[in-house]
Amino acid sequence: MPETLALIVAAGRGHRLGGDLPKQYRDLGGQPLLRHSVRRFLDHPAVDGVRVAIHPDDRALYDAAVQGLDLPAPVPGGATRQDSCRLALESAASAPPRFVLIHDAARPFPPAAAIDDALAALDAHDGAVVAVPVVDTLKRETGGLVAETVDRAGLWRAQTPQAFRYDAILEAHRAAIGDNLTDDAAVAERAGLGLVFVTGSEDNFKVTTEDDLRRAGRLAGAAARICTGSGFDVHRLGDGDHVWLGGVRIPHDRGLIGHSDADVALHALTDAILGAIAAGDIGSHFPPSDPQWKGASSDIFLGHAGLLVHERGGSIDSLDLTVICEAPRLGPHRDAMVARIAGILDLPADRVSVKATTTERLGFTGRGEGIAAQAVATVRLPG
Repeated sequence: MPETLALIVAAGRGHRLGGDLPKQYRDLGGQPLLRHSVRRFLDHPAVDGVRVAIHPDDRALYDAAVQGLDLPAPVPGGATRQDSCRLALESAASAPPRFVLIHDAARPFPPAAAIDDALAALDAHDGAVVAVPVVDTLKRETGGLVAETVDRAGLWRAQTPQAFRYDAILEAHRAAIGDNLTDDAAVAERAGLGLVFVTGSEDNFKVTTEDDLRRAGRLAGAAARICTGSGFDVHRLGDGDHVWLGGVRIPHDRGLIGHSDADVALHALTDAILGAIAAGDIGSHFPPSDPQWKGASSDIFLGHAGLLVHERGGSIDSLDLTVICEAPRLGPHRDAMVARIAGILDLPADRVSVKATTTERLGFTGRGEGIAAQAVATVRLPG
């Protein structure tokens, strides 16, 4: 039985923000917004598990957003936020936690300190609301005109997460079915639970508009660690009628020799990505002594490196590949190579650069004895 469970509410449609995707799946610093929110709780030492409530139509978007993260199956949400929260709470009833944190997916930057303070408050209170005091002067409007100044003393702007004793908030939600309250604190208030404020952060804002999304993107970029890795690979040319380069089969009067398909381009890219995340090299993950990799397609290796980046909460910003050979000519195949590399890693094509050069007939590549490739990968990791 977990001590503390975090429930992330991600079942909304985000109509106010607009766009083709619900806002929780919009890109934020190279990752879906939802992934940022989920990782804040997965990475917190006081949180034992994370469960996400999603719209039933969004399963494919959800699976892509949380790929590689250790999460149970999502909970189908309801018609309102309150319904989604109750359904998420009910989903934990078979192994109930002692405490629960309920958080809006559209707040990608909940502070670790606020999570700590909210959980600590449950020692003496039924619930805790992360919030910030109102500091602006408040005005009430009537008929389009300023009617009065409102006393801001004692007023707070509620955020999430909101922390509760699990049994109490589940009972409160069951009693409030149909009320359509705007947050879980309101559900708890209706049930007479004792709540306390803990101080949040101005960075813990809810993404509602395009301006909010741009602001969140700046924060995501500022919090990221930019890492660069390089890769280099060489394979001899021998008998054959084609070579594999960049995941593309290219006709040639010779073939590349290697334990796998000898795709020097994908091997160099794989090593570059692994280097950027300090995860060794291609041989440490796919030893050439292992017979299962004999003749293997190198897209397996590149895809694995990309998955390791995602598992670390990172994203690939750019890839720059240079293939060094006298032949075959790569110009006619460059677009196909870019598309194939981007497809393997699920990247936009404009993040992949493929170039070719010769050594002016000098050295082993100049003599047509082999083909070489070098690559640079730029990866963005959590700061």
